[in-house]
Amino acid sequence: MKKIKIPHTDLEVSLLCAGCMDLAGRWQKVSLTAEHEAQARAFLDAAEELGVNFFDHANIYAHGRAEEVFGRVLREHPSLRGRIVLQSKAGIRWADDPAGTPMRYDFSREHLLEAVEGSLRRLGTDHLDILLLHRPDVLWEPEEIARAFEALKRAGKVRYFGVSNQNRFQMEHLQRHLSDPLVVNQLEMNLLHHGFAEAHICFNQRSPRYPDGWEGVLEYCREQGVQVQAWRPLAQGYLSGRSPEGQPEAVVKTAQKVAELAAQHGVSREAIVAHPHEPALANGRDRLQGDRVGGPQWSAPWAPTAPQPQFATPQQPEFSTPPQPEDCVRATLQTLPPGAATSHCCCLKSRSSLAGTIRRSLI
Repeated sequence: MKKIKIPHTDLEVSLLCAGCMDLAGRWQKVSLTAEHEAQARAFLDAAEELGVNFFDHANIYAHGRAEEVFGRVLREHPSLRGRIVLQSKAGIRWADDPAGTPMRYDFSREHLLEAVEGSLRRLGTDHLDILLLHRPDVLWEPEEIARAFEALKRAGKVRYFGVSNQNRFQMEHLQRHLSDPLVVNQLEMNLLHHGFAEAHICFNQRSPRYPDGWEGVLEYCREQGVQVQAWRPLAQGYLSGRSPEGQPEAVVKTAQKVAELAAQHGVSREAIVAHPHEPALANGRDRLQGDRVGGPQWSAPWAPTAPQPQFATPQQPEFSTPPQPEDCVRATLQTLPPGAATSHCCCLKSRSSLAGTIRRSLI
């Protein structure tokens, strides 16, 4: 699989980032089992086979069990740590942490340092390659965040820093107080969550659909060399094979249109959804064995062997009536700038099957 260098770092990462949110039972409050460990081993084995070396965690995923089970497998293969890039997130606190407090964001220096220590302990490593602030905290103090970042870097516990789900102005505000550049912004981007496209399409039109917050985000990230990571790019699998039964009509029609375009151009549905800017990522690889493992989902977002599909330029839509799914698909596919794959990374995670989704992406 092709590797890209994250700007402002020495990290060479796969174009796909494997999201680990679904490891170890998701949000259920259960103890780790042998089944969870087997799932994590299969996950890491499949990643290594495909050339995926980039893994995305958060200290809250599965109430910490996702990092813990990943760390157990990592300890079984100590040499693997030097071949992978570990990213985790911090800043969200569960209710009753401590007792009597609500679920909330917390970017205090104390909490960030404590959260990183917990992640390192569970993962069984002495450092994170990247730490992201997990969504914005309305009460954040950028000077305090800067002190936390400096302490973590000075101690060798975190190499680089980034954010998730932040707009341009939040990033600019934080960056003014940091000595090192932010290197990542992880954002939800897919055909069912397409504010990044509508911010361009709907500007200066009579439309209630104009998405506040997206103005200039992609442009700022590109100018500043911030890698954009798309989380949930397959919309929880609804656009790559998961049944949309019971979902709103827009979801059903968009999934149908993605399937039609994939069949028309002879590529996987993942290739349509994830906007093919780059050539083949996988070619001629045998199918992975097994069906559902109930674990994380990630797949090759670009076509394995077929020519890249060409899409006709749509007319600028008038939103007096809601756009049709085909217009959304085409407009979104044309929104990202040429060459964007050199600075964008897909971080895939949902309830869809790991092996099944990988298999679909390789055939």
